[in-house]
Amino acid sequence: MARFKLTETKIKKLDKAGIYSDGDGLFIRVRAGGSKQWFFIYKRGGKRTEIGLGGYGQGTAPVSLELAREKADAIRDRLARGEDLQKRVTFLDLMEDVIEKKEAESKNDKHKAQWRMTLETYAKPLHDLPIASITRDDVVKTLKPIWTEKPETADRTRMRIAAVIDHAKARNLFTGDNPADWRGGLKELLPARNKLSRGHHEAVEYKALPAVIASLREAAGISARAAEFACLTAVRSGEVRGAVWSEIDMEAAIWTIPAERMKAGREHRVPLADRAIEILKAREQAATGDLVFEGESEGKAISDTAMVKALRAASGGTETLHGLRSSFRDWAGDATHHPRDIIEAALAHTLKDKTEAAYRRSDALDKRRVLMVEWANYCASGKKSK
Repeated sequence: MARFKLTETKIKKLDKAGIYSDGDGLFIRVRAGGSKQWFFIYKRGGKRTEIGLGGYGQGTAPVSLELAREKADAIRDRLARGEDLQKRVTFLDLMEDVIEKKEAESKNDKHKAQWRMTLETYAKPLHDLPIASITRDDVVKTLKPIWTEKPETADRTRMRIAAVIDHAKARNLFTGDNPADWRGGLKELLPARNKLSRGHHEAVEYKALPAVIASLREAAGISARAAEFACLTAVRSGEVRGAVWSEIDMEAAIWTIPAERMKAGREHRVPLADRAIEILKAREQAATGDLVFEGESEGKAISDTAMVKALRAASGGTETLHGLRSSFRDWAGDATHHPRDIIEAALAHTLKDKTEAAYRRSDALDKRRVLMVEWANYCASGKKSK
């Protein structure tokens, strides 16, 4: 049977009630009132089955011709694999698969427990929904009860819901944009994260950060430089404090943090912007040992307390060093178009799966370099706070 019989132009001109074929099981039904709906028809064992694919040009999630064809291809692929399409795959079914995968990958028992708790408790309204039919409205209704009361937990829940749906996409059980992606439409429906409380990791609002960095640069001393370096690299304070010269490649502008010093237990390569290199070169001239940011005692790293004091002196607030990572995450998600997995990789968060992580390694480094240079330029764009 011929395929691709329809075009957007033809569909828009359809005004007579009836059923029109795009080929190979994909149809659009035009009703008397003018509404149009997509559906897919297949036969197995003499039984005819019709699967709705959404409305054309209507509702909160209109399905275009291109998207309808993507959905039809996904169904054809499942049929070719001999899958029973009558068996409804729910969010809960895939949620358990994702949790098991995360538990196998993580060495941190607390992290494992948080994944299970947030999805079992806060994503419960999605549990019984067919994964293929989950919409942005479903995600919003799920998150609203905790979005302002528990903002950090709510955003982590959102990201974990997105991970379950990404898992479904990889298995051809969901087509189209991920409805849990922040920049996919949720930012227009929920309060901006930078306006929410950050709990134990109070963060500088990213819009105010350039002024804070300008003030920080006015301060002399190792603690101010270490705090600024932590901001520019978006790493944890302990990773900055433990940095040694053998980890730094000035020529390649890369800082390689070994696995044993990383929370996830994996080596993390940090692309260094010009300002970060400038800080390192100044420290290199004054270095007396292996530590990049040595404290007052020889052979001992600068203290976390000293770095926090430098940051708070520049901001005039009560922010934490870890909150700088939140500032970076909010800026990258709200003010840039960089993909979520690149942003998460810059924070040394786990990518979707090990195969993708291995495949993207060199490519991700180049993309992360662009991201970190943009971040450094943004940090340098302000004037000193009064």
